[in-house]
Amino acid sequence: MTTAATQQQTISLAHSPDSDDAFMFYALATNKLETGPFEFEHVLKDIQTLNEEARKGTYDVTAISFHAYAYVADKYALLPHGASIGDKYGPIVVANTELDPADLASVRIAVPGTLTSAFLALSIHTPKFNYEVVPFDQIIEAVIERRCDAGLLIHEGQLFYQDRGLHKVLDLGEWWHEYTGGLPLPMGGNAIRRDLGETTIREVSNLLRESIQYSLDNRDDALQYALQFARDMDPALADRFVAMWVNDLTLDYTERGREAVRRLLAEGHERGIIPHPVDVQFAT
Repeated sequence: MTTAATQQQTISLAHSPDSDDAFMFYALATNKLETGPFEFEHVLKDIQTLNEEARKGTYDVTAISFHAYAYVADKYALLPHGASIGDKYGPIVVANTELDPADLASVRIAVPGTLTSAFLALSIHTPKFNYEVVPFDQIIEAVIERRCDAGLLIHEGQLFYQDRGLHKVLDLGEWWHEYTGGLPLPMGGNAIRRDLGETTIREVSNLLRESIQYSLDNRDDALQYALQFARDMDPALADRFVAMWVNDLTLDYTERGREAVRRLLAEGHERGIIPHPVDVQFAT
């Protein structure tokens, strides 16, 4: 008898058009893996859009901010791989002038979206601050042009803000590591719809992990592919960016990484940022 797991099935795989995600899914996007009964339909959207679509359950597998996961845990389980986790580094708050982190409550900060984990981490650090939502790739300009006093950087800008004359106010990854006694700061992961069923979830999960491993094993080829998504970034800079967010913790959170996710969401709930406790479940 033919089972559902062996029938041809299209899996919508949504992720951001960024060099780190492109690196991760290189093998699947370029047909380097035998995917059996599954055909993957890649959907590229910015992370704020993906967070919003996840609340509707739009895609079978989606990249998602851990902050946003708090609102979709009933529909999605976290995959045990594919996470972007910063160990002693993370999103950076920058400003035109030297600024003390204690003063962040009194300035206007450009943020990339209220469902991002960066926004959650900053809200834990500074419970009340004025902000304006700005597309992530326009935040540096918003600060330089003084439309905002400071900016929260979540992408490649973390590596070249100094070249634009901006000053670091706070590295949230450094602060979180000290604040939690050594935990890394989890930014985003991959989540899969629970209603796909255990068999499909397991098989799709294995393929996604294979894709990440393939890229790490064939780094030069995967990086070359990823460069087309690097927004004209210098190849050396793109290499640094990918290395920051696709690494051993991407292959496997480890218990330390899982605890970091639980802690981040628990802190968000305890401080009233997330209105309900979050049951963090990882697909196995």
